[in-house]
Amino acid sequence: MSLTPAAWLSLPWLVFLGYAVMVLRATPGRAGPMAFFGGHSLQGRAPGIWLLGASAAVSWVMAKSVDNAMNLTVAFGWWGGIGYAAYWLAFVVVAIAVYFIRTRGGDTSLAAFLGRKYGLPATRLFLVVIGIRLFNEVWSNTKVAALYFGAEGSVGYWLAALAFAGLTLYYSRRGGLRSSIVTDAIQMLLIALLLVITLTVLAPGVAASGVPSVANGGLRPDMVAGGITFFILALVQTLSYGFHDPVLTDRAFVSPPLKMVASFVLAALLGGTLIAGFSVAGLYALVNGIDPAPSVAIAIPMALGLGMLLLFNAVMLASAGSTLDSTFASTAKFGARDWRIARAVPTLDDQARGRRAMWIIALLGNLPLLSFYIDGVGPAVIAATTISGTAIMGLAPIFLLAWVRPAGTLSFHLALWPGVLIGLLLALQKLADLPTIPDWVHLGTGPYAQTLGINVWGLALCTVLFLTGAVIDLLRGRVVYPVRSNSFS
Repeated sequence: MSLTPAAWLSLPWLVFLGYAVMVLRATPGRAGPMAFFGGHSLQGRAPGIWLLGASAAVSWVMAKSVDNAMNLTVAFGWWGGIGYAAYWLAFVVVAIAVYFIRTRGGDTSLAAFLGRKYGLPATRLFLVVIGIRLFNEVWSNTKVAALYFGAEGSVGYWLAALAFAGLTLYYSRRGGLRSSIVTDAIQMLLIALLLVITLTVLAPGVAASGVPSVANGGLRPDMVAGGITFFILALVQTLSYGFHDPVLTDRAFVSPPLKMVASFVLAALLGGTLIAGFSVAGLYALVNGIDPAPSVAIAIPMALGLGMLLLFNAVMLASAGSTLDSTFASTAKFGARDWRIARAVPTLDDQARGRRAMWIIALLGNLPLLSFYIDGVGPAVIAATTISGTAIMGLAPIFLLAWVRPAGTLSFHLALWPGVLIGLLLALQKLADLPTIPDWVHLGTGPYAQTLGINVWGLALCTVLFLTGAVIDLLRGRVVYPVRSNSFS
């Protein structure tokens, strides 16, 4: 029996309705300041290892990450999916760094650590970078979820964007980080179930054709070489990437340090496995010759029928929702506590300020969706956001070499600004098609050879300059050994 056009349009909304009922029933109707900012239960208990690990993992299994992993697998074979999954090693890097930040300095947030170690101006500069990151997370996840309800700019698209953002804002304002962590656990189970179904449907087709490799002619040698280049790039960027994502770093301060490390190692394993699993859709498209336009996450379900389309719709809603509610929770903490570098126990006034910040980011963060109506602005916005992993390369020595005691404000700036400058040059090259980066910088082969070279040489430069700043301050006698601060966590 064929479905009428009205039925085709209503089915995705039934999926959305089921998702909405699930998250609204799971989230707390009220939450005190410690639950709102610290993710504690209403009884005052910090999240356990499994709950925090699942929450951290799924907060990164965002809609655009699933989409990116699939498309990279089409481009590079299984190296693409493995390379993208390697980014989840950033959880381990952040966990180790924050463990020492908390146990040696007693800091309650990265903002508190930066203020103690590098000074207030450095902290504010870092927080501006964080604010840009939060802004980008809002519109990008709203857009990916809305595209399953209609073409960009259509009535269904705008209604879905409004409904999805509104629903997430509503339950996030009620419970803050606690709502995010609770829904993350449910979303993790849902995504895992959907992954099993996806693999059940797609894996036999991949196996029947044989996993593509150079040996069986499924991949070209240049695809493999390009995939390995991308994999190495991911490993290099994990040294800095996680530190500019408050969705990740905020969770590093909500449970005791050792439990946090265990949770983050678990998150790396869970998140990397989920991403690698969903990348099988890219292999399916590759071996079956399915046109990946506009993206594999849309092309595959369109090729396989309504059931798979609804399945992917649910995957994208859950993954986008887990990231968006985490973004709202991080924005609340950013506006109410981090900008003021608050160290004391959070208060009801903090909570009120945090809820206002959520309203602001929900409105401003979705304004880039309107770029659809302005020629050339949409691609420019997207291209500009892709440089963030390069522009923040200087954060690696700032956090990983924080144990170098003479390093202070000078080291911070000498490490940060070269990466920002390189990122701007890369953005100028992408947006204006200007040859700002010389060819000798390239390392490896394929479309990511330039980015890998930039990150390797740039990270080396940032590290050397960071240490140079420490030596200069030591010779000038301008070393202040920070004292241990109080912690409420």
